[in-house]
Amino acid sequence: MAAVLLAGCGPLAAAPTATPATTAAAQPAQAPTPEPSAGDLTFSYKGFPPKNDYIDQVLDISNSFDQSVVPVLAFTALDARGRVLPQVKVTTVYGSDRGNLVVPYGSAGLDILRFSGTGEHQVANVRVTVRSITLARTQAGDYDPAQALDAHGRPVSKFSDFSAVSVSNPDSYPVSVRLVYLVYDQPPANQTQQAVVVVPIGGLVALAAHGKATVQVTGAAARAVAQYSNGAAVSIKTYGSQ
Repeated sequence: MAAVLLAGCGPLAAAPTATPATTAAAQPAQAPTPEPSAGDLTFSYKGFPPKNDYIDQVLDISNSFDQSVVPVLAFTALDARGRVLPQVKVTTVYGSDRGNLVVPYGSAGLDILRFSGTGEHQVANVRVTVRSITLARTQAGDYDPAQALDAHGRPVSKFSDFSAVSVSNPDSYPVSVRLVYLVYDQPPANQTQQAVVVVPIGGLVALAAHGKATVQVTGAAARAVAQYSNGAAVSIKTYGSQ
C-alpha cells in the first residue's frame, strides 16, 4: 500500500519567531542654508585715492559673509558737511546699483561712482543703502589686469587703438567677468577725476580655473577706442559679474 502523506502530519514545525518592531532613528533637521544680509556689507568712499596711480571716486565694499554676493545698492550724494545734495544723481561703472557686480568675501570688492547734476563737484561722501543682497551664482576673485592686443594678438598699450583684450584668471576656481573701457575727464586739481565714457567690451566672459580668454573689441567699444586712443586718461577694467 502506498504511503499517503497527510497534510499536517509529522513533526510540528517550529513556530515562527516574531521580529521585534524597530523604530527608525529620527533624523536631525537640516539647518537652513545661511543667507547674506545687508549687515554683511560695509562701505568706504574715497574721492581722492591714497596713491596717485589709483582712480578717483571709488567705493570700497567689504563683505563679511563667507561667500560671494550680489548686492543692489542705492546712493545719496553728500557734501563735505554731510548734507544731502538732492540734485546729484549717483550711478556706477560696475553695476552695484543694478545687481551686475559680484562682490567677493573679504575686503576686495569695489565699484567706481559717477556723479551728475547740480552740485556734482561738491560731493565729498555718499550714503549707501542696500536694497537687496543675494548669493552669487559664481565666485568672485582677484583678476589679473586686462591686456590690450593689436590685430595680430600682440600686447600693446591701453592708450593705443587696440583690437582685442586678453583677460586671465589667476585663481584655482572658475569665475565670470566683464570688461569695460573707461575715458576720464581732466578736472582742476581740487576736483575728483570722473569716468565720462563707459563702454562695455564684449559680454559676460567665463574663465576656467587659471584660464584665459581673448575678447574682441567690436561695435560701440571699437568706436570709442578709435575715438579716444592716444588720449591722456583711459583704462580697461575687469570686474566680477554674472
